[in-house]
Amino acid sequence: MNTAIRLKLARRIRELRKRKGLTQEQLSELSGIDYKHVQLLESARTPAAKIDTIEKLAKAFGMTPSQLLMF
Repeated sequence: MNTAIRLKLARRIRELRKRKGLTQEQLSELSGIDYKHVQLLESARTPAAKIDTIEKLAKAFGMTPSQLLMF
């Protein structure tokens, strides 16, 4: 995954999480993604996100994966 795209996804996840009033821990619980991984996904050193992770995050936000990736 391109670094610019990773950073856009990181900003999108953080923005959606804050808009929903969730902490990183709460998002972790809702999505079934480890808390430390959620932290990494929102950071400047974000790893490439797997499609399974994108699906879990989208479900936690109540949207489709394609909606999550609209940035």
